[in-house]
Amino acid sequence: MKHIYLSRTDKKIAGIFGGIAEVYGLDPSLLRLIAIFLGVATGLVPMLVTYLVGWMILPKGPPPPRLPASPA
Repeated sequence: MKHIYLSRTDKKIAGIFGGIAEVYGLDPSLLRLIAIFLGVATGLVPMLVTYLVGWMILPKGPPPPRLPASPA
């Protein structure tokens, strides 16, 4: 089962859409545009509450892989 998490590398505010995009292999910009459209179409308050709750309950994702050190 796939677990949604907050992205540590692709985030604008909290990393929710970046994390969803990493897990499901989607474009995070597309997810952000869909969220903006849904927020405008249904009212901003429900979307903001959902985003804030997601920010509070979702765990942080795995740290990005480190690049090997180059010889000096």
